[in-house]
Amino acid sequence: SLKWIFVGGKGGVGKTTCSCCISILLSKVRESVLIISTDPAHNLSDAFAQKFTKVPTLVNGFHNLFAMEIDPTQEAEEKEIFGSPSDNEFFKELAYSIPGIDEAMSFAEVMKLVQSMRFSTIVFDTAPTGHTLRLLSFPTVLDKGLGKIMKLKSQFSGLFSQLQNMISGSQANPEELQDKMEHTKKIITEVNNQFRNPDLTTFICVCIPEFLSVYETERLVQELAKYKIDVDNIIINQVLFPDKGNACGFCHARVNMQNKYINQINDLYEDFHVCKLPLLKQEIRGKEPLESFSHYMLNPYEEMWKKQ
Repeated sequence: SLKWIFVGGKGGVGKTTCSCCISILLSKVRESVLIISTDPAHNLSDAFAQKFTKVPTLVNGFHNLFAMEIDPTQEAEEKEIFGSPSDNEFFKELAYSIPGIDEAMSFAEVMKLVQSMRFSTIVFDTAPTGHTLRLLSFPTVLDKGLGKIMKLKSQFSGLFSQLQNMISGSQANPEELQDKMEHTKKIITEVNNQFRNPDLTTFICVCIPEFLSVYETERLVQELAKYKIDVDNIIINQVLFPDKGNACGFCHARVNMQNKYINQINDLYEDFHVCKLPLLKQEIRGKEPLESFSHYMLNPYEEMWKKQ
């Protein structure tokens, strides 16, 4: 029943690889899947070895998997969110005085786009933790921000029109603007409700078995609980499984350190579904390597390793 799947965690833990693998697995059981990168330093193009833009593009070798890369801040610059250019300038000044509203507005535009496309599942390959938490707070920021602007507009509509005429020398259409804002607010409220519905939205935390990553994952899980977003899956990536009979002291020291943190994760999240993915000898880039790596999400690598 899931429609929105967020994949997040600390920088450099393998979020993009994991989100690509999840979307590949979903494409086998869902009608159409879209993977969106919201990290300004995009990696989707690198992972699939194919150039993506802010328009959903079919991934080579698939018939129902699409990818797009968006930069929230840049989107906001390019979109005329408030109607005509003159409306835009005037209300941009007013609206953007609300902290975080510029990124939130572009998020609204992306949501409008995504809602109109009717994908069965959307996977978000998010930016590192702090950025992601802001992204998830956007529906609330927008809801409040648009509410305030609409309230101001109804209270001072005459004054706004006069100011608008003085500043831009053109007559604005308040009803058109009001409708546009109402429409945006409606979409945001709907998205907000969907994000808080565990049947429709889940967040998958990706970490590596090291202190900083485990610590940040714990903070992320607590923050997600505050936003009432469902989180019950944790991926431990880059786990070392040395070859049998390997006498490398460095490898065994790393394995012992990793085991300590893996045990901590198992204790902390005993109610969660925890999935361990191996650190491979080669990079995972392109369709075939991603497909074979996604296999370990359903068939634990550890069990195969133990049988060696």
